[in-house]
Amino acid sequence: MNVALRLAILACLVGLGSFLVPTEALAQADVIVEQPPAFETSPGALTDDEIANGPVAVHNAWMLTCCVLVLFMTAPGLAMFYGGLVRRKNVLSVLMQCIFLMGLMTFIWALYGYSLAFGGSGGWIGNFDYVFMNGVQREWNGTEPVTPMEGSMTRLTHMLFQGMFFIITPALICGAFAERMKFSSMVVFAIFWGTFIYCPLCHWVWDEGPLSYFAGDKAIAGGALDFAGGTVVHISSGVSALVAAILIGPRMGYLKEPIQPHNLTYTALGAAMLWVGWFGFNAGSELASDGLTSSAFATTHFAAAAGAVAWALTEWFVLGKPTVLGASSGAVAGLVCITPAAGFVQPMPALIMGAMAGVVCYIACSKLKHALKYDDALDAFGVHGVGGTLGAVLTGVFASRACWDVSNGVPIGLIESGGDFGLVFGQIIAVGVTVIFAGVGSFVMLKIIDAFIGLRVTAEAEQRGLDVNDHGEEGYMLS
Repeated sequence: MNVALRLAILACLVGLGSFLVPTEALAQADVIVEQPPAFETSPGALTDDEIANGPVAVHNAWMLTCCVLVLFMTAPGLAMFYGGLVRRKNVLSVLMQCIFLMGLMTFIWALYGYSLAFGGSGGWIGNFDYVFMNGVQREWNGTEPVTPMEGSMTRLTHMLFQGMFFIITPALICGAFAERMKFSSMVVFAIFWGTFIYCPLCHWVWDEGPLSYFAGDKAIAGGALDFAGGTVVHISSGVSALVAAILIGPRMGYLKEPIQPHNLTYTALGAAMLWVGWFGFNAGSELASDGLTSSAFATTHFAAAAGAVAWALTEWFVLGKPTVLGASSGAVAGLVCITPAAGFVQPMPALIMGAMAGVVCYIACSKLKHALKYDDALDAFGVHGVGGTLGAVLTGVFASRACWDVSNGVPIGLIESGGDFGLVFGQIIAVGVTVIFAGVGSFVMLKIIDAFIGLRVTAEAEQRGLDVNDHGEEGYMLS
């Protein structure tokens, strides 16, 4: 029974009693009247005036802007980047995956995902503190609305920002099985993967779980630094993408006939949108607007620039010509590589990391993939899995207390500490745990889905194209 109804009933009873019982009797008798319950609000909840007229306003405004930027990365950013890389008959299927996941993953995040990822603190999984947005949404304190807080922002803003990561991460995996996976199977896999892979990993890394450097003695091998998602987002999605690509098998005609991107204009524009959105992804992961935010912003931009140049120059040297696809892919590789390190390294090391990512990811996408003959259609593993791993390890090399003093003044990175491999070791262990957890978990999930509904469309449907087969639409109506 809600509070308003209880108060109304109580008022009626008191009013009725005043008519039935004489005033003198009421004065002489010991009458026990149940008091209305006190309003319970989340600790630290602030009123609108306190939020708008205090330092919280600046941080909250910046973080809401970052929410927009990260959502912008999924669509139109990733949707156009991936959409241009597939053949014309499959462009809508890629766009649909991105758009649908924006809705589906938000639904899961609101129901229980945020609570599993950020409920409680430490341990292997969150709790149910925030299910159905309990303790997140605005509350009534008895006189006015108040908003629960999470650090320098409202908890609603924190939930939204982290939810944008929850959206884009499974969308990255879609690049591996593009043009051949059933839409229904993709939906079921995204639900399973988000619940049983992403949420635990997020809790382990960002809520002082066993992979977090901030968990202290409870951390595995001292924990790892992951500013914006090297393990949580890129390694987990990249490894899962590789498992999916291998289990589903190559596209018809792979390595036997040309399978060319249908619109590199889309891809280049999508890459530029990802570059812009990534400022929210990385700089926003400071969860405030301060000096470290500026540093993370700068390292993000520098790494992307170096990645674009390095990949294009490598192609120029190997193939004789730099390509638009190469520069676009290189920018994304640089962004992926700097993601775990953005708040821990200085701008000049970010240039080195971006350049290394451009070269290493080029080799992974051109040489390694063809040597091992797996069909990672849009190079989700080659860019995100390989680039994320490289970035996580290099974070241990270049991390500096001058950026974020997580070690209370003690030199932390391999270079700054003069050869102490402690952090590098912790980074490598975190990468290994993520690879095993995401890889094995994805394998089991995909096998279960394949047994019940199947993973792959029929040969006829693949030949015809997923746009018409799965959605009954065509991307281009050409006469």
